[in-house]
Amino acid sequence: MRTLNITVDIAVEPDAVMAFAADPRNLPRWAPGFARGIAPEGDEWVVQTEQGPVRLWFTPPNADGILDHVVRLPNGAEIMNTMRVLAHATGSTVSFVLHQHAGMSEAQFAQDAELVRADLLNLKALLED
Repeated sequence: MRTLNITVDIAVEPDAVMAFAADPRNLPRWAPGFARGIAPEGDEWVVQTEQGPVRLWFTPPNADGILDHVVRLPNGAEIMNTMRVLAHATGSTVSFVLHQHAGMSEAQFAQDAELVRADLLNLKALLED
């Protein structure tokens, strides 16, 4: 299983990036490749995706830049996504660690990487606008 660390620099302070990205209601705005829509259900969120509805929950709000989240697929499999917001001299670096899961081809992994990269660039564009 391979991993790939995908990063984007955003010329916005980490607190502002965290506030926006940690709010699940904003997910369809910055990650349209994943989330077509989202609605709360108990302590989780139901996300409408191209593959159908999935469940999602984030780590509790924190000041450490941790935006990890778990996606539960319709088959019950849970995927842990590691995401961080780190400070640097001119704003923030957002980091997403993409994992190649069992049964995922190289082509699927590459496609996922491009979708994540596009989503992070959307986040950058929204916040820097």
